Amino acid sequence: MQITMGMLVPTALAARLVSLFQQHLDSLWSGLAILFCRMRIALGWIGSGRGQSQPQVKAEPKETQEKLNSSQPVTPVSVNYHFTRQCNYKCGFCFHTAKTSFVLPLEEAKRGLLLLKQAGMEKINFSGGEPFLQDRGEYVGKLVRFCKEDLALPSVSIVSNGSLIRERWFKDYGDYLDILAISCDSFNEEVNVLIGRGQGKKNHVENLQKLRKWCRDYKVAFKINSVINRFNVDEDMNEHITALSPVRWKVFQCLLIEGENSGEDALREAERFLISNEEFEAFLERHKEVSCLVPESNQKMKDSYLILDEYMRFLNCTGGRKDPSRSILDVGVEEAIKFSGFDEKMFLKRGGKYVWSKADLKLDW
Repeated sequence: MQITMGMLVPTALAARLVSLFQQHLDSLWSGLAILFCRMRIALGWIGSGRGQSQPQVKAEPKETQEKLNSSQPVTPVSVNYHFTRQCNYKCGFCFHTAKTSFVLPLEEAKRGLLLLKQAGMEKINFSGGEPFLQDRGEYVGKLVRFCKEDLALPSVSIVSNGSLIRERWFKDYGDYLDILAISCDSFNEEVNVLIGRGQGKKNHVENLQKLRKWCRDYKVAFKINSVINRFNVDEDMNEHITALSPVRWKVFQCLLIEGENSGEDALREAERFLISNEEFEAFLERHKEVSCLVPESNQKMKDSYLILDEYMRFLNCTGGRKDPSRSILDVGVEEAIKFSGFDEKMFLKRGGKYVWSKADLKLDW
């Protein structure tokens, strides 16, 4: 068959038109996805993608409403954004479980972070779930960079189990991260397996030591979080913590949250992990010589955190469960934060405000 120039011109033109149409279609779908996301949040019928629907925003008890009417506006100085509930571990006491698979589109998350910055946020902590599950760490990396580079926040931190972090991530995003907190509840691998932090052939403690080195190499402040529970309450961690030398060792008492790790609709049953206040105090006494120790009992922990869920709703834990506000993407920060149940006095009492920028920590890298 002989092909003439007259036939090639319309063919090339058609290919160009198809390409342009595809670009516009991709842009349209992206815009529709964000719009649909906003509608789902606003209408309160966001689901997990598996037939589960999110709980409706509950009416506040009378005493909470009275407190709202009389209290001063809260400034969200330090915010914990749990942008995903998905995790590759199965910690038995987890109090933020995989009840949905939802993650906001990146640009919507950035919009919410900008609103928080405008409302007075100085520190953002990204958590989960496991933050490094989403896009192999690229999602949280881009948020970290945005918060430091575009929003100029004094402090940007992440809490992770550490199992999915690679050195490449530090090379790409380490400059923008102030603090990396790694969850480590035991230096006995058998105990980690009992808790739910088993990595198969990998060793959680060995991985912790590798991450400590990377933090030093890429100038990221290193922190350790430990939940003290029935399986590690008698452990002596002095030697290991001293050797790792974190800037802070946050020690939490195992906490029950209805609907998360306790109750009929919970995905975990944490009752068997509970310890008494006396047992928690005994653990603290055993480690009192560790200078970086920062203890948090159930009383200190419950209402002293500003927690945003995956839909950017503040979670009110005053009733022993997580009751969501409206999303800040819909009603703004000032309105949504009224329903957060945040206890600012307890936040300051537990040492929630500290030297949290690596530029001010003056660490000997």
